[in-house]
Amino acid sequence: MTDEFARMFKTMVEQGQDMVRAFSPGLEAFQAKGLEALFPTMPKDMLELWFGKTLNPDGLDAKTRLLVTIAALTVLGAQAEPQLRLAIRHALEAGATQREVAEVIWQMSLFGGLPAATKALEIAQDVFGGTGEKTA
Repeated sequence: MTDEFARMFKTMVEQGQDMVRAFSPGLEAFQAKGLEALFPTMPKDMLELWFGKTLNPDGLDAKTRLLVTIAALTVLGAQAEPQLRLAIRHALEAGATQREVAEVIWQMSLFGGLPAATKALEIAQDVFGGTGEKTA
C-alpha cells in the first residue's frame, strides 16, 4: 500500500466515522460485510517481511503466525469476520494450504465451540472460492 493510498484511506475512514456519528451514534460500531475486500492481499515476500523472520530470525515464519492468528480469530467467533477473512487470504498467500487453514479452525472448535468453528469454516470456504484455487 502506498503512502498516498494509506493517507486517502485514513481520511476516508475518518470522514465516514464523522458522518456515522452525525447520522446515528448507535451505528458507530457498524462493520459492513465485505469491508475486508478493500485491503489487498500482501505478496508472500511482504508478509514474511512484516510477520515472519525478518525482524525476528529465530521466531515464527509468516505462515505460522497467520495460522495462529486464524486460530485466535476463530475462537472470537463471528465478531471478527472481516479480520478472519483477511488473515485467511494472507495465510494462503504466505504458503498455508486450504487444508491447514481448515485444520486450525477445527482444532479451535475445542476452545471456541462448534458454532464459532462452523462459522469460521463457512468464511474460509468463501475465501477459498475467491482465490481461484481448487478447494481441497
